[in-house]
Amino acid sequence: MTLEGRRILVTGVLNQESLAWHAARDLQERGAELLLTSFGRMRRLTERAARDLPRPADVLDLDATKAEDYAALAEELGRRWDRVDGVVHAIGGAPEGARDGHFLTTTPGEAEEAFRVSAWSLHGLVTALLPLLRRAEGGASVVVLDFDNTTRAWAGYDWVGVSKAALQSVARYLALYAGRDAVRVNLVSPGPIETVSGRSHRLFPGLLARWTADAPLGWDPRDAEIVTGPIAFLLSGASRGMTGEVLRVDGGFHLAGYPVPDDWRAEDVA
Repeated sequence: MTLEGRRILVTGVLNQESLAWHAARDLQERGAELLLTSFGRMRRLTERAARDLPRPADVLDLDATKAEDYAALAEELGRRWDRVDGVVHAIGGAPEGARDGHFLTTTPGEAEEAFRVSAWSLHGLVTALLPLLRRAEGGASVVVLDFDNTTRAWAGYDWVGVSKAALQSVARYLALYAGRDAVRVNLVSPGPIETVSGRSHRLFPGLLARWTADAPLGWDPRDAEIVTGPIAFLLSGASRGMTGEVLRVDGGFHLAGYPVPDDWRAEDVA
């Protein structure tokens, strides 16, 4: 699947472990032209990771908590490109008081920060870039990296989980309104991958053990590339009829109400 000539903005690259970095590498290998975003002390790490891509990519400033940064980003993109064909939103996070088992004692300010970074940032990014997204030939595509929290509560994820549920709703409303401008907004929800942000959650080892045991297709937390194909598909013209969807790339974990016992797997069906 080629993305030759497509101009795509990728957020959320921290280092070479980041899902966003693997997506960026794959998109470049498919012919896309990329720019990345970062801010503050993390920018140096992002720039280092950007140099390890097949083609080094420039890093632009974006602090997801600052409304003025979105307008500045759109202005800078407009100077460099005549349009934006695609965006990968991989922004998330919360203060310690809003995660890792502190749900009942989270302050309003901590909850608001989690929401602002993990959910509102998608609204801020898409609305700021909408004039450039409208210029994409054949329509533009926004792909959002998510962890599905709409029907379950995950211990330790806490207000990040609440914000991720809101993120899905924000994506649906953006898909509704931006669709008039031929801008698609879809989400990719992968299982747990071994990244810096993943391992930062205290209960990650237990979550990973359960996922590995119960996913019908099995699950390899080191295989970040399992997510890059679906991202590329949603950024391509092959998905031009899709918007507001969630693609679950989780080995089928979401469908297993109760896993198949090991002793049931021994018999082959003729």
